[in-house]
Amino acid sequence: MSTMRHPEWIKVPLTGTHETRKLLRSFGLSTVCEEARCPNQGACFSNNTATFMILGDKCTRNCSFCAVDSDIPGPPDPDEPYRVAKASVKLGLAFVVITSVTRDDLKDGGAGHFTDTIKAIRKLKKNIKTEVLTPDFKGNYQALKSLLEAGPDVFNHNIETVPRLYDTVRPQADYLLSINILKRAKQMFPHIMTKSGMMVGLGETYREILEVMQDLKRAGCDYLTIGQYLQPRRNNIPVAEYIRPEVFEQYKQEALDMGFRAVASSPLTRSSLNAGALFEGASAESAFI
Repeated sequence: MSTMRHPEWIKVPLTGTHETRKLLRSFGLSTVCEEARCPNQGACFSNNTATFMILGDKCTRNCSFCAVDSDIPGPPDPDEPYRVAKASVKLGLAFVVITSVTRDDLKDGGAGHFTDTIKAIRKLKKNIKTEVLTPDFKGNYQALKSLLEAGPDVFNHNIETVPRLYDTVRPQADYLLSINILKRAKQMFPHIMTKSGMMVGLGETYREILEVMQDLKRAGCDYLTIGQYLQPRRNNIPVAEYIRPEVFEQYKQEALDMGFRAVASSPLTRSSLNAGALFEGASAESAFI
């Protein structure tokens, strides 16, 4: 973790051993909760929730903030969508979040695998709602369109940080491309809710965060999440600053004033945390860590 001591307002829950983790192991599935060392995984696993990470656990990119291993990934597992669906039903999930590593090695960036997973879930239980948290598909809008045609309830693509910090934080990504992915998704399928998330504490300014919010709103983004960056490993970029809880509240109010449908903003907010509650439009503090 970070060499900076966590302030008193950040208390990372213990992860422990949970039946959810055992079940996921039995299905041979990965979660971003574990691979990205999410601080909330203990709380989520205790409540029988998890964010499925498909397409393997090796990423073709190497973002400085991320704990997921960067390496040459293997081919997509054709049976994985069915196993995700089975695990979702076994866990009794009403709202399923599906994410992936970035797969720049695949022609469609893995969009087809997302599609297969959504279809497999709906085949087993029609009323399960789904959220997909995707990479940028290298700007392949046809791949994006094919995924959205599968009808996820929420399309999520994280902007992560402010443009000035992209060279340091997301050197293989492009800020405007990410904005345009969200914009194109909303233009093609206006009824699908769009969502994005940001980390703070990387050296950005308050004004820069507001400018990113404005760009996201102009792109038609419906939901927004903002959380404190926590250094997952020693070789990841260090925390520049711990943002106080009252500043997160200010960000939340600014975003709501801009017209976002719902906003989660707190030190331990993560993009997939309480995703179902955010989809239902919950904005009360009690809905989010």
